[in-house]
Amino acid sequence: MAKITASVFTSHVPAIGAAMDLGKTHEPYWQPLFKGYEYSKQWLKDNTPDVIFLVFNDHATAFSLDMIPTFAIGTAASYQPADEGWGPRPVPVVQGHPALAAHIAQSVIQQDFDLTIVNKMDVDHGLSVPLSLMCGQPPESNFKWPCPVIPFAVNVVQYPVPSGQRCLNIGKAIRKAIESYDEDLNVQIWGTGGMSHQLQGPRAGLINKEFDAAFIDTMISDPERQAAVPHIDYVREAGSEGIELVMWLIARGAMSDLNGGGKPTVKHRFYHVPASNTAVGHLILENNL
Repeated sequence: MAKITASVFTSHVPAIGAAMDLGKTHEPYWQPLFKGYEYSKQWLKDNTPDVIFLVFNDHATAFSLDMIPTFAIGTAASYQPADEGWGPRPVPVVQGHPALAAHIAQSVIQQDFDLTIVNKMDVDHGLSVPLSLMCGQPPESNFKWPCPVIPFAVNVVQYPVPSGQRCLNIGKAIRKAIESYDEDLNVQIWGTGGMSHQLQGPRAGLINKEFDAAFIDTMISDPERQAAVPHIDYVREAGSEGIELVMWLIARGAMSDLNGGGKPTVKHRFYHVPASNTAVGHLILENNL
């Protein structure tokens, strides 16, 4: 059977992608941030999965305000980098895993979660920046990501958005789906977005280090308690865009300790401010199978 071996959590700030694309990673402003991912890039090389299930939010690229699915799973064979207004990022096309994605969709829907099936979409910085941070820029001689990716888009842009509890529970359902897939696959689940930040209004530029640290602590030690935190707490303490953190709970819900196994091992934890007026958080957990 397929199994989830690890979860990866990271912010997906668009300016991080621009810094990489424009060769600014060694500049004084950016160097401390990218140094925090050096361990992670080596870890991924040493622990390359067969498939990455990547939870992210679309930024009005694949889905406009005309149609906003709460949870959408990509079932296509490939996904083009999106043009977000200044041309597509110079990154590889994302190769999908249609068979596993279709199986997950079938299983999760049968567990009474409503998913939107997406057979064609472009993917924006919400998905490509995490891949760039963890994989680096692939060389021209082998211009591809290290494995197929299943995109899982969550609406955290237009209210109403899913609760933390709903996200944790769908993570559990995704784990059950993956473990029922009849092929020996090593799968990682990535939760992206956050941390504290607000992009508009009188509180634009808000960063709350204390909230961010407490969120990571609780998500590691007591994810059920973190899942019970109401939306208003995220908005009040972490800014209007801080609600993206509920997507981390999907990846956390898929870990073994919430499904009868042992506590995951913390392999790496990193936090940095600022990155384009945003707090950046990063965590790697390995399942104890």
